[in-house]
Amino acid sequence: MPDPSAVKAALAAQKIETPSWAYGNSGTRFKVFAQPGVPRDPWEKLLDAAKVHEFTGVAPTVAVHIPWDKVDDYGKLAAFAREQGVALGAINSNTFQDDDYKLGSICHPDAAVRRKAVDHLLECVDIMDATGSRDLKLWFADGTNYPGQDDLRARQDRLAEGLTEVYQRLGEDQRMLLEYKFFEPAFYSTDVPDWGTAYAHCLKLGEKAQVVVDTGHHAPGTNIEFIVATLLRENKLGGFDFNSRFYADDDLMVGAADPFQLFRIMYEVIRGGGYSPDIAFMLDQCHNIEAKIPAIIRSVMNVQEATAKALLVDRDTLAAAQRDGDVLAANATLMDAYNTDVRPLLAELREDMGLDPDPIAAYHRSGWQQRIAAERVGGTQAGWGA
Repeated sequence: MPDPSAVKAALAAQKIETPSWAYGNSGTRFKVFAQPGVPRDPWEKLLDAAKVHEFTGVAPTVAVHIPWDKVDDYGKLAAFAREQGVALGAINSNTFQDDDYKLGSICHPDAAVRRKAVDHLLECVDIMDATGSRDLKLWFADGTNYPGQDDLRARQDRLAEGLTEVYQRLGEDQRMLLEYKFFEPAFYSTDVPDWGTAYAHCLKLGEKAQVVVDTGHHAPGTNIEFIVATLLRENKLGGFDFNSRFYADDDLMVGAADPFQLFRIMYEVIRGGGYSPDIAFMLDQCHNIEAKIPAIIRSVMNVQEATAKALLVDRDTLAAAQRDGDVLAANATLMDAYNTDVRPLLAELREDMGLDPDPIAAYHRSGWQQRIAAERVGGTQAGWGA
């Protein structure tokens, strides 16, 4: 069995990025339920993110979204984040909330609309320069609803052209992470519908372009760990958006729907050499009915638990069983690790790090929720549109 001290050391080095938008109001296409104390601007989002890091010790960066987190001075925003003990992480673009993008953004048949979309992406790279962010994360809602609506191949040509211009603008230490989603809001064809399409574009672009895997963006029954293993093998896995799904793109808390799947994914990450700073581990979730900060803390803990179990897999025993073709022994080796209760180990780790062993309880005792509910009165709460 792996050495528990080595497992704890590996867990102490883990970094999980939280998304600024998860601290604001979000919901379904039918209703967004507002909550007391929700941030009203990017500065208050960073204050809440700092609390998650304070109680977990493994959430030191915050992904931001443009224009939802638009400010006049991004260098000042980055400095404010550092003052709170966190840093700005990935810059996420938005080419899906403008009337001009009804028929697409960088894949749009109108060159003027494509120019507008690409200019926005270039603006995001400028923001990366100001904040010191490494990753530009791209997700496109582009696609069509009806057969014949547009030329499928021409849309891929436009996509490649736009991505190439943005890729050439990246700095030496900056990356482009391309996300995929097999449907929604385009229902007939989606321009980046799967990991293969994203991989093909990234491969042609070059080393600074990599694929990001959103764990909720797959058809039912998809073997996500196979995708992860393949992208790692090809050195094209750039990061994750962690969430859970039951039916479609549910954006539920990571590990809520299928914790065994999360364990399997993390095992392939570790086995494939992806447990490193080169892979961005970010949450991307919609907290509609649950309190924001405790939900994010719980999500971080869920990732930690899956990682701990994956680190406990006896890889020598597993490899021997695989070589011998012993199907039951191989499966049992994985299941032994998955069925291990790692909560005591993680509690010890947190105590070693000077943290409370129970981050959720510590947060509730802190009084932060009561404070922000009392102080954040008036103004407009942040949400998907602000």
